[in-house]
Amino acid sequence: MARPEAKGHAVLVPFPAQGHITPMLNLGKLLHQSGRFFITFVNTHYNHRRFLRSGGPSALHGLPDFRFASIPDGLPPSDADATQDVPALCASTSTNCLEPFCDLISELNSDGGPPVSCIVGDGGMTFTLTAAERFGVAGALLWTSSAPSVLANAHYRSLVEKGYIPLKDASQLSNGYLDTIIDWVPGMPKDIRLRDFSSFIRTTDPNDIVLNFIIREIDAAPKAKALILNTFDALDSDILNSLSAIFLAPVYAVGPLNLMKITTSSRHLDGINSSLWKEDFSCIEWLDQKEPQSVVYVNFGSITVMTIEQLTEFAWGLANSNKPFLWVIRPDVVVGEKAMLPPEFLIETEERSMIVSWCPQDQVLKHPAIGGFLTHCGWNSTLESIVSGVPMLCWPFFADQQTNCRYACVEWGVGLEINNDVKRDEVESLIKELMGGEKGRKMKENAMAWKGKVAEAIAPGGTSYSNFNKLINVLSN
Repeated sequence: MARPEAKGHAVLVPFPAQGHITPMLNLGKLLHQSGRFFITFVNTHYNHRRFLRSGGPSALHGLPDFRFASIPDGLPPSDADATQDVPALCASTSTNCLEPFCDLISELNSDGGPPVSCIVGDGGMTFTLTAAERFGVAGALLWTSSAPSVLANAHYRSLVEKGYIPLKDASQLSNGYLDTIIDWVPGMPKDIRLRDFSSFIRTTDPNDIVLNFIIREIDAAPKAKALILNTFDALDSDILNSLSAIFLAPVYAVGPLNLMKITTSSRHLDGINSSLWKEDFSCIEWLDQKEPQSVVYVNFGSITVMTIEQLTEFAWGLANSNKPFLWVIRPDVVVGEKAMLPPEFLIETEERSMIVSWCPQDQVLKHPAIGGFLTHCGWNSTLESIVSGVPMLCWPFFADQQTNCRYACVEWGVGLEINNDVKRDEVESLIKELMGGEKGRKMKENAMAWKGKVAEAIAPGGTSYSNFNKLINVLSN
């Protein structure tokens, strides 16, 4: 173990969306707790302001050796309390962030603290690798999506070259074309379908911003000294082997990051929250009054949007299931209008429901009252559900959620999929199955088995624990 005076200075840069910030902040806390690194965590100006609104003026005070900084994202100024447009963010961050980020590194190197010794960027912020080269320091990438999703994304270029994408016309979205089998991706099941790849392939535009952004970011990844994934070896061993072969660089599965603990440092950062929304903790007290495994938890994440009709169908499916439920409804969850639930629904369910705008999800999923999770299948939510031993109903919206849904339902045996065209009868029947049917019981058994494997992975000597110590050594040299 290096002596304290030999500390390095790690700069961490997440993609500016909630699902990316949370695991990156968890990684930063772990690097800090190792006692080997001074940390600078870099948000965009926009999200820096959101943190201060959600957590108060002292939310980002950090510690003397764990600081926060920010850079512009290149988009027009805004004070909205919502996730910015993803294609716009992809286009802007990849073209506008490098020079402001390099200016920040220069400032950090001249402010009297330890000089920057390594940079960990998001897998969607590979300009950080260019900056690492410019300053002669180690550059690493943290992919915050699932390992299967990263592997699928790594084959976008091949899908284009083989003529699978972009789609010839919009009819291919509904005529069965997305059921085309892609059986040539090493490490993935031989019956994987186009629809199981990220939703970003579902475009007819060869110049689609996000499709081409992902191809460029994947192409840049081999420049990294280390590739980091928020998963554990037992869950994704075949995928991890394939990724190592593709990128010819060390791939470290160090998750679940929210559960990993490195205790060589006496300082803790538990008070620093990664949430861009103000969390409602009253739901924990509400759950305390419920029977074990009796409550359905519903949360579609930080980006998913739906129509008012879909919201209404979910509402009546929940109501008709007669199960108690905790439902997180963001103010911006409905496209173009306020999320309004039918008054009669609120009256009918008021004795067995709680609705909040945001909550401490990791605490909720660990609560003994939770019996199932209706989710959009974002990777943070999926992994948090697995590590809590909670089975899922899956309604993927976009990005890697389609891939995560496939793996949760088919490969890992912990989920059931809801049709994209939401109908209350299906929601009702699947909730009943989840919370008491034969499939639900089997999914619960599988989820608990995975929970046990997680405990093994993060324990001293476990795969994630060992991988993290290897990563520390890579970033320190």
